[in-house]
Amino acid sequence: MILITAIDDNYGMMFNKRRQSQDRILRQHILEITAGHTLWMNAYSQKQFAKESSSNIHISEDFLAEAPVGDYCLVENLPILPYERKIEKIILYHWNRVYPSDVKFDIPLAAYGWKSIQTIDFSGSSHDNITEEIFVKDKEAG
Repeated sequence: MILITAIDDNYGMMFNKRRQSQDRILRQHILEITAGHTLWMNAYSQKQFAKESSSNIHISEDFLAEAPVGDYCLVENLPILPYERKIEKIILYHWNRVYPSDVKFDIPLAAYGWKSIQTIDFSGSSHDNITEEIFVKDKEAG
């Protein structure tokens, strides 16, 4: 699976049972990069896509266990580390801000052999700068 999530500068994802932030242009970008593939998410994440029409969104509360190789998973409010071995690629969207957080991205990237292969900055609708960073497993780290 290909993991997608948004984090702040301290790897925070959620605060007090809600997402730290959301961005209309980021949602459109996610739908563009996942076109032609299934985009898995839970009902919580689907709420932010309610105004977008997309036939590739698949809702399941156990989507991280169910998603097959090659499909995308948008994660906002769940621990990811238990599924780390299933992940082929990680796409992190950095808000480039610090928000309060009580749920954090829990994969220690370097310690688990993930390396950044691409970084792109773009403007969002509510954030002047969003950074997309793509990680793959370092073959030497195994």
